Amino acid sequence: MNLRQTYTYALQREREGRRFFEENAARAAHAAAGGIFSTLAEEEAAHIAYIEALLRHLDGEDDAPAGLEPGGLDSGGRFAARAGAEFLDQSLIESMIPDVAVLRTAYLIERDFAEFYEQAAAGAEGEAQTALLALAGWERGHERLFKDLHDRVLEVYANMPWGG
Repeated sequence: MNLRQTYTYALQREREGRRFFEENAARAAHAAAGGIFSTLAEEEAAHIAYIEALLRHLDGEDDAPAGLEPGGLDSGGRFAARAGAEFLDQSLIESMIPDVAVLRTAYLIERDFAEFYEQAAAGAEGEAQTALLALAGWERGHERLFKDLHDRVLEVYANMPWGG
């Protein structure tokens, strides 16, 4: 495994993810959806900083970044729980129907990130494996959030009377 290539690829994907969330925060039909996308863009920025620190550590320029210890990074659960609670109101779910395709895309992005990190971790060991598994856990939390939101919005849409 070429760890530098893995981290560099991950860095590119995280930057693309951040751009996706920033762009969709501005376009979201509902302010709460925009808020979630804005927060995810900030979390992707934290992923970017973490991976950049991993690359500096690989070059011997820096100590290992915080989070290499088990449980060192938030798994995304705290953010997902808070964001999910904001969407309990049925009227919010209904107002997000125009955003259903974006929610689906966000879910797929996060799932792809998690799978990439898990596959890379399977071929790594030591600190690299710990870092990649931490990133995978973070992405799995985001994946669950978007899957849940997408499914809830889609269910409301499917059960709406014809003609809205």
